[in-house]
Amino acid sequence: MNEVTVASGIEVASLHTVLSALADPVRLEMVRRLHRERGPMACADLYDGVTKATASHHFKVLREAGITGREDVGAHTRQLLRVDDVERAYPGLLDSVISAAEREAAAPPAPTTA
Repeated sequence: MNEVTVASGIEVASLHTVLSALADPVRLEMVRRLHRERGPMACADLYDGVTKATASHHFKVLREAGITGREDVGAHTRQLLRVDDVERAYPGLLDSVISAAEREAAAPPAPTTA
């Protein structure tokens, strides 16, 4: 049986740090995917169009902000969204940001002017 270890003990950071972490489009998409899944996900399922090294950087920023955690299952690492911890620190924040991101993703692209 695989041993599961969840990295915890990191507090949710200041509001400025949390909002800065969520301001990046790649990190916001990672959080959107985690929220949609409602459980831990393999790292590779959380990003498109960036290198593994860049994704690792984004995971670190989210983890240090206290938005995500890491679950190690044997030799595999999965990311998880710390919904309850963020909700306790900043009630309604994640739901508001993710709802806005979902609306933005569903909206047709704005027309470009030349």
